[in-house]
Amino acid sequence: MPDDLKAPTGPQAADAAVDTSIKPSFFQLRAQLLDDGRSNTPIAETDNMWARLKVYASGGENTLHAHPNEDHMFIILAGEATFYGPQGEEKPLGRNEGIMLPAGSFYHFQATSEEPLVLLRIGCGANDRQDHLKRLAIDGGPLPGKSKANKWKAPVYRANEYYE
Repeated sequence: MPDDLKAPTGPQAADAAVDTSIKPSFFQLRAQLLDDGRSNTPIAETDNMWARLKVYASGGENTLHAHPNEDHMFIILAGEATFYGPQGEEKPLGRNEGIMLPAGSFYHFQATSEEPLVLLRIGCGANDRQDHLKRLAIDGGPLPGKSKANKWKAPVYRANEYYE
């Protein structure tokens, strides 16, 4: 039998104890589509990672900001968006394309398709797990997500239309 398949013995056996009380969680990607504004639906979360399904109406956008204590990524599931960086960087993205944003990287985006933009946003703590919700404006000041400065608009839902 190969060594990696043998059960540990002696002092190694104590290290092999596992916690079987930790269970997986299951989820479905489903969110109501929008005619205006944006929505943010929690999908799944642990102490170290979180996933959100975000929907932006056509033309919806946010402003240049960074999350100094969170690495995160977006994957476009429907629609199209253009992502922008602080030095004039510009990258259009479509279905099944994404962007990885290390903690502290500044960006903003705009929904550019006629159909609503649906994004899967996955984040994890960085910098010793400090406040992962912290959002900074380009001047270094705070930028609340649901603020006029961040171009937030309340969602206007389409009746009986969902991404799923």
